[in-house]
Amino acid sequence: MAKQSPNKRVIPIQAVTDPNAKVYPRSISGIFQNWRIVFVWLTQIIFYGLCWLPWNGRQAVLFDLEERRFYIFDLVLWPQDTIYLTFLLLLSALALFLFTAVAGRLWCGYACPQTVYTEIFLWIEKWIEGERPQRIKLDAGPRTAEKIRKKTLKHSIWLLISLWTGLTFVGYFTPMRELLGSIVTGDIGAWEIFWVLFYGASTYGMAGFLREHMCKYICPYAQFQFVMFDRDTLIIAYDAERGEARGSRGKNVDPRAAGLGDCIDCGICVQVCPTGIDIRDGLQLECIGCAACIDACDQVMDKMNYPRGLIRYSTENAVAQHYTRPQIISRAFRLRTLVYLVAFLTLSAAVAWSLATKVPLKVGIQKDRSVLYREGNDGAIENTFQMHLTNASEQDRSFRISVQGLPGIRLQGTDTASVAGAGMQDLSLTVSAEPGSLDSGSHPIIFAIEDTANPDTRVEQKATFWMP
Repeated sequence: MAKQSPNKRVIPIQAVTDPNAKVYPRSISGIFQNWRIVFVWLTQIIFYGLCWLPWNGRQAVLFDLEERRFYIFDLVLWPQDTIYLTFLLLLSALALFLFTAVAGRLWCGYACPQTVYTEIFLWIEKWIEGERPQRIKLDAGPRTAEKIRKKTLKHSIWLLISLWTGLTFVGYFTPMRELLGSIVTGDIGAWEIFWVLFYGASTYGMAGFLREHMCKYICPYAQFQFVMFDRDTLIIAYDAERGEARGSRGKNVDPRAAGLGDCIDCGICVQVCPTGIDIRDGLQLECIGCAACIDACDQVMDKMNYPRGLIRYSTENAVAQHYTRPQIISRAFRLRTLVYLVAFLTLSAAVAWSLATKVPLKVGIQKDRSVLYREGNDGAIENTFQMHLTNASEQDRSFRISVQGLPGIRLQGTDTASVAGAGMQDLSLTVSAEPGSLDSGSHPIIFAIEDTANPDTRVEQKATFWMP
């Protein structure tokens, strides 16, 4: 076996795996890094831009807690629609199980807010302080005027981004334009100030300082992900059979003749890792699946004229059994993932159908319990009900009210109601029946509320009518 070079790594592995050491990720380019950049831009365009999108004279997405209404484009949700929150949580759980079982921690590597904002903060850090060696040297050096200038500029930009992120977050609960107007006029509320500062400070702290510690020690997903993994889950895999034994060599040296594998032990895969791990040690909790090490290793393989894929997206079984890509894909559709997929698609279809057929009218009826019944001026037996109408659409609507279910039952007084868009209306209704037409006691009746302009919008609500 060839003697390994004492300078086989630019930075010792111990330095980046020490939990107290700061990780300085090296810049890398490649197809997976390009995908990470795409997801950074895509997620932030949606997050920062959606709160500015107008829709029907209001903000397109607005969670108005004060008015107890959630607006999501044309959809208006009320407190009575809490069931959809339950569905959302169930879908999120099923998606977590499904995507993790199939593709591991791809969410962590590409779209998790912690990953995205850490990437943004790193871009700023590299722009101001330089590449990895310059950043290490700057932090290790004395406190000079240049160092103070760079650190001050970096943290100032970090703080601006963090505060704007906090402001944007609050802008989904208080209309963004109103929020900015209240800041200009000084009328911003205490709660808005608190959440802007809290969310901004969280962004600043987690993306600027905690970084890999969030992924390695704090995030609960990292702690239980292995429960959802199996040997056919897609991971970042190092092909030890091909790569070992490691060792540096010249470009023209035949590694097999020298008793070496394809890994030249350059350590670049460790240097580019945002969590500072050595992927060659095998599957690890700290790996977020970002594939920076794949891009780095592929570039080294290209320079050495070796085949790419020493580090690659694969599965434990695929590496051990030398599966082809079609075999890896076919094994993704195993019993566990199929159960998750069927459950996810079934629940998604049920939620979509429920939203598509959702009647934009909510009705609540309550019997006046202070008086079960009374005798009217004409001798009829009367019951009084309180009706609450909620117009769950954003158009003004008029409704026709009728009562049925018993012979001779009728509604006295007005039988129509007008409710403003996304508004509510309370009505007092009197229902009467001829004396002696019914047996004594309670009798079921049905209130029918129908949109005068659209008969398909109709709600029927059960109630109880009392006779002496």
